[in-house]
Amino acid sequence: MFSRILIANRGEIALRIIRACKELGVQSVVVYSEADRNAAYLKLADAAICIGPGPAAESYLNIPRIISAAEVADVQAIHPGFGFLSENAHFAEVCRSCRIEFIGPSVESMKSLGSKLASKAIARQCNVPLTPGSNGPVTGEKEAVEIARRIGYPVIIKASAGGGGRGMRVAHNDISLKGSLKAAQSEAEAAFKDGTVFIEKYHEEPRHVEVQIIGDKHGNVLHLCERDCSIQRRHQKLIEESPCPVLDAATRQSLCDAAVRLARAANYYSAGTVEFILNKENQFYFLEVNTRIQVEHPITELVTGVDLIKAQLRVASGDPLGLKQEDIVQRGWAIECRINAEDPARNFAPSPGVLEEFSAPGGPGVRMDTHACQGYRIPPNYDSMIGKLITYGPDRPAAIATMRRALDEFRAGPVKTTIPLLRQIMANEQFVESRVDTGWLERTYKAAT
Repeated sequence: MFSRILIANRGEIALRIIRACKELGVQSVVVYSEADRNAAYLKLADAAICIGPGPAAESYLNIPRIISAAEVADVQAIHPGFGFLSENAHFAEVCRSCRIEFIGPSVESMKSLGSKLASKAIARQCNVPLTPGSNGPVTGEKEAVEIARRIGYPVIIKASAGGGGRGMRVAHNDISLKGSLKAAQSEAEAAFKDGTVFIEKYHEEPRHVEVQIIGDKHGNVLHLCERDCSIQRRHQKLIEESPCPVLDAATRQSLCDAAVRLARAANYYSAGTVEFILNKENQFYFLEVNTRIQVEHPITELVTGVDLIKAQLRVASGDPLGLKQEDIVQRGWAIECRINAEDPARNFAPSPGVLEEFSAPGGPGVRMDTHACQGYRIPPNYDSMIGKLITYGPDRPAAIATMRRALDEFRAGPVKTTIPLLRQIMANEQFVESRVDTGWLERTYKAAT
């Protein structure tokens, strides 16, 4: 195991990694920007190093500054958390060229799975179900129309690089397809510096189901069951749960087996997530791979008993997993609500400012992952998530009941947050009966989206 690592991230995930390091006896060094100078979690690390001004490009995305901090701190490894540089293969390459272990998958795996087109090619080779569409990039209108007519409208245009809904457009006919193609290419180029797009059949009212995987450097790859992430707005997840409430045992097994096959084909190690679309007939299709720890990892930890951050650290240091697939048993039910400093009534506009009131819930079955506290100033520079509220129970009704109680206890203000909307969702009959899909939130709460 490492003796000292650097955490190249901020907020609740930085705190989560600090805590895992303390329990493993590993020293942690955390970097921070000027905007985060007064963050309380900095005091919990063994050392903290300022790497630049508030804008992410000058701090958390600045590779030379992060590497310099790692060298000054004399660390053996860097944990990138999620977001920022966590899926940047170039950053991982730089780390290893400086003889600093990157706590994540290999550069080769990141490159092959970071591109949606390349990952689809791997999925095709190992018989993972794929949505009908183009087998490669689509550049011209004529080619796009031919593919769309062959697979049938509606279709979706997707950026090969990146995620978060950028570079994605749905088209229902030839005319909208032509306009959407150029718009998607331009958005992808601006967001990811890669305008490559492809076309797939668009599944109407699907669910988003993903499988947590973990592998080591000795060739072992396991799945840690699935999560349902269907409550989304603008392709951004808001609520996640595990297990998926609509999967039968046979489909669940097939889904998880497919994820493991794909990971093995890519020689994958560390934590990762294989994402799928689940249609109304409970048929699943490969979507993409996230080559990092996910925001929603706590619900998997609660239902499997596996600490994923500690597992990442052990794997990166060269230790075998020490687990077999039969050791992974899904028990109980977990739900996660993302607490964002956003105003749902104003199209989820960010709501930075001082948390004059902040009282997080507790009690049986409640886990709160947050770096925020009373008096904390939410900076305008970064993602608006200020915490994750997770509840656990023996079954779904119990987890929902605990979440309702916890949300009622939660006090945060005067900044706007997603808490009021989350309370509404937890009381919604369709959510309770699990009659939802990835477009449900936007259809049901139009005023909030």
